[in-house]
Amino acid sequence: MREWISGRNAVYETLRAARRQVFRLRLAQGVQEKGRLAEIIQLCRQKRLPLEWVAREQLDALSSGHQGVALEVSSYPYCAMQDILAQAEKLSEPAFILILDALQDPQNLGSLLRTAECVGVHGVLLPLRHTVTVTPAVVNASSGASEHLLIAQVNLAQAIQTLKEAGVWVVGLDSEAHAQSVERVHLDVPLALVVGSEGQGMRSLTRQACDVLMSLPMRGRVESLNAAVAGSVALYLAWQARRFS
Repeated sequence: MREWISGRNAVYETLRAARRQVFRLRLAQGVQEKGRLAEIIQLCRQKRLPLEWVAREQLDALSSGHQGVALEVSSYPYCAMQDILAQAEKLSEPAFILILDALQDPQNLGSLLRTAECVGVHGVLLPLRHTVTVTPAVVNASSGASEHLLIAQVNLAQAIQTLKEAGVWVVGLDSEAHAQSVERVHLDVPLALVVGSEGQGMRSLTRQACDVLMSLPMRGRVESLNAAVAGSVALYLAWQARRFS
């Protein structure tokens, strides 16, 4: 199955990661070959990919945020969860995994994937159903970070049990009153951080499977952060704890 990745950063990172089969590049007529676009064209020429100069309207039909460039590629290459655990072992690091429980917004998923890549998670787990997947819109929202991540689609209940058996501590991000404040939770251990969906949070079975529920302290008048922001804050706190452990 083929799809179109658009946006200069998303296209550039897709080419740089070299994990997908690529077919051709479309460029809007009149765009200037400089900066990131020049780097994209150079990579395509190195790979001997066809370059097509087309009317901007043709790119508008593919995406509203194309920035004058679109790349035709194969579908996203999901991995197995064992590949993620093997990556942590290969790097001789305690596992650092992000679990996303039924997110619905591509922008939120893209934002979390971008943060996850920045802090060096070993992989991301998505449920098999009831979730947004790694679509071209998500690749664009992540600025191409998704192309450098190991992402698996799994049965979450089974995956969490497997992680526990492998000695991974499963911490669910939750805003309920009974959740422990972040300063009381050890984040420098083999860790799987669970972020729930927008509005509803984690599903009940996922919440029950967590070893501990963790909340972020709130000082202002707003009751909570959105899923992408809360998850990103928690990922950075975990990275900080791991760096200084």
